[in-house]
Amino acid sequence: MKFLKFVLSLLLALGIYYGLNTKFGSIPPLGKFLDPAHGIWQNDKSESGETDGLELVGLEKPVTVHYDKHLIPHVFAENDHDLYFAQGYITARHRLWQMEFQTHAAAGRISELIGEVAINFDRGQRRKGMVFGAENALKKMQEDPETRQFIEAYRDGANQYIAQLDPSDYPVEYKLLDYSPEPWTTKKTALLLMYMTDMLAGGDSDLEYTNFLKKYGKERFDLLYPDFFDTIDPVIPKERDWSDWEVLAHDIPKGELPLDSISETMEKPDPDNGSNNWAVAPEKSYSGNTILANDPHLGLKLPSIWYAMQLATPEKNTFGVSLPGALGIIIGFNNDISWGVTNATRDVKDWYKIEFENEDRNAYRYDGQLKKTTKRIEEIKVRDGKTVFDTVVYTHHGPVSYDSDFKGNSQKIGYAMQWTGHIGGNNQRTFLELNKAKDYDGYMGALKHHVAPAQNFVFASATGDIALWIQGMFPNKWEGQGKFLMDGSNPDHDWNGFIPQEHNAHIKNPERGFVSSANQHPVDESYPYYVFNDGYETYRNRVINDFFKSKEKFDIQDFKDLHNNNYNLKAAELLPHMIENMDVSALSTEESEMLEDLKNWDFNNDIEKIGPSIWEAWWNKLVPLTWDELKVEDLALANPFQYQTVHLLKNNPDDTFMDLLDTPEKETAKDLFLLSFKQAVQDLQAWKIKNGDIDWGDYKATFVGHLLQALPAFSRFDLPIGGNSGIVNATKKDHGPSWRMIVEMSSPPKAFGVYPGGQSGNPGSKYYDDFIDIWAAGNYLELDFMQSKDQAQNVLFTQELNPKP
Repeated sequence: MKFLKFVLSLLLALGIYYGLNTKFGSIPPLGKFLDPAHGIWQNDKSESGETDGLELVGLEKPVTVHYDKHLIPHVFAENDHDLYFAQGYITARHRLWQMEFQTHAAAGRISELIGEVAINFDRGQRRKGMVFGAENALKKMQEDPETRQFIEAYRDGANQYIAQLDPSDYPVEYKLLDYSPEPWTTKKTALLLMYMTDMLAGGDSDLEYTNFLKKYGKERFDLLYPDFFDTIDPVIPKERDWSDWEVLAHDIPKGELPLDSISETMEKPDPDNGSNNWAVAPEKSYSGNTILANDPHLGLKLPSIWYAMQLATPEKNTFGVSLPGALGIIIGFNNDISWGVTNATRDVKDWYKIEFENEDRNAYRYDGQLKKTTKRIEEIKVRDGKTVFDTVVYTHHGPVSYDSDFKGNSQKIGYAMQWTGHIGGNNQRTFLELNKAKDYDGYMGALKHHVAPAQNFVFASATGDIALWIQGMFPNKWEGQGKFLMDGSNPDHDWNGFIPQEHNAHIKNPERGFVSSANQHPVDESYPYYVFNDGYETYRNRVINDFFKSKEKFDIQDFKDLHNNNYNLKAAELLPHMIENMDVSALSTEESEMLEDLKNWDFNNDIEKIGPSIWEAWWNKLVPLTWDELKVEDLALANPFQYQTVHLLKNNPDDTFMDLLDTPEKETAKDLFLLSFKQAVQDLQAWKIKNGDIDWGDYKATFVGHLLQALPAFSRFDLPIGGNSGIVNATKKDHGPSWRMIVEMSSPPKAFGVYPGGQSGNPGSKYYDDFIDIWAAGNYLELDFMQSKDQAQNVLFTQELNPKP
């Protein structure tokens, strides 16, 4: 998470430390931090053996919680209210600081914790409408009596834990930053879901594309950012027939798009936030049972973004991972179905140029008239500083994120964001219903509530069905709408309704016997609604689909092998061409030796190989040389898609973009290959001198860092795991498979899962990071899916939660 960079800069001050009882700015007194009675030492304890019964206000009936050897709670309640009350209590018990910190980040409240260094981040969050979207979502949740009851039960359970805390028991991060937890609220649950929505649907390139179009023209834009690649293996198979749908088409409106330039945009989520998922039908399964797998790719953090649980009542029994702060199981299974998600990467965020009537910004031009704005005064409290008040103007499109007060230039011009994240759907209900769904109809019914982020929901049932729906609310756009900055005064540029939910792309029981998604293009060009290329993945998905086309039957080990597949298809498609078209006569002895090592590489990013390191260093030098034209001061531009970069290097080697701006010569791709290779070898040699071997495991140096990244003692470094971005095992330096799950829908289901962390949020617990080595080795926990509280086995300890009289 990029916003934590400023946390790093602040907390590095801990390196020089401070007086034992002196408080400097927002840094806690060291004496307080190290106090044996109340400080960090109180956090060095294990959770095992906590078997005493607890009496909790708000429970209706007793709840039994069995903790297994991995500290995974198996919660058995007699009704849903108590189930979610217990979930709130247990989650807060193990992940309280994480729950609160992530919702502070979503709400733009980090300045309250660390001071003025976070003000611009907080302003950006407010100007994105994060709180606005969360408030709209909360309204939808509260309109549904059942959802309202359950989110309030979760709130009450979390607050029961918070209320019983003594300051000596606060999680260590509160002590480190010297503040106290506040009560949990239903709004915080909405903020947590908004946090995930932003992480998975917060990317967009409209303004960067507009700048490119203005600078280079439409012909060049269409070459580098095509709607479809020449090779496409979409989520929904090409043979899917849409011809029986009645579709409302939109004509492209007349008029020119505004071609303004903007120099800086807000920080965006990691573009590799994505996932893999797949399921095989009975005819392709070794056992005749459907088998499903999922591995969401997110930042690798401690505490982990996921918390594993089993949640059971007499009516349902569900296992999987939850999001601390939200109800139910997000990715998981019950006795009847299993499900998983990947990021659909659909364009659901558009930008509009707003022309205000005057500098007071009380009205803006729309449809030949003036339309009133509304204003939201954002109060940003600053630790040890003055409160900042930021006025955010709202139009009918959404919040004006950029204006003369924030990254804009003109007092009469602003840029408004329209985003499905602001609509306020009841996403919480989707997961509550998935948890209890028994068949395909139940799965479909649950998805109808899901608004944003756009997700590919994969499904498998015990009765033999498999399916995949690309679900969310998608604006029904005219061709080209939303690619570029649009005219906020032109009604024709408004969103004009949404694609009907039943027309969201989907497939059930395809003839090929499997479904899969890996953030690639959702459909081919036959799909009757407009979908443009928003940076879809082009390599992992083809490796996955080719794997399932390679033989007739698949078993659990095949699924594990595929999760851990390190084949680098991008390198396989470009590297031979680079080597063949490079002038090797100009290489030094050291360079020739590295080239020879690269020639012998089998394109697998395994930890013991040096080929991946040389390839990665070469690619990372080649890309900026190719797109040096796009490094323009005070102008936001985006590099073309990686697949299109490869296409251009192979098929348009003499394109003018190959020419370097700061040299008098006319370079081609062949010249860039040589120059970037020499630069890569130079960097690798320097790296070897400083660090030793350039084996891929050492060179990539994957780590799982604490949310406050200046705390190395609370992090794990130099993990021996292969893969990389664009590979099925999509593990980068600090980003990758955040939860690997495999479920065979036998009776009862057999399931395996692991994530790079541990159940406890306490760095002093042995359960804080005990899954990491298992995960890095490509191994799994066999999940103990208990069928009743009375048949539990391999229990570490049991805790009874009882109603307080």
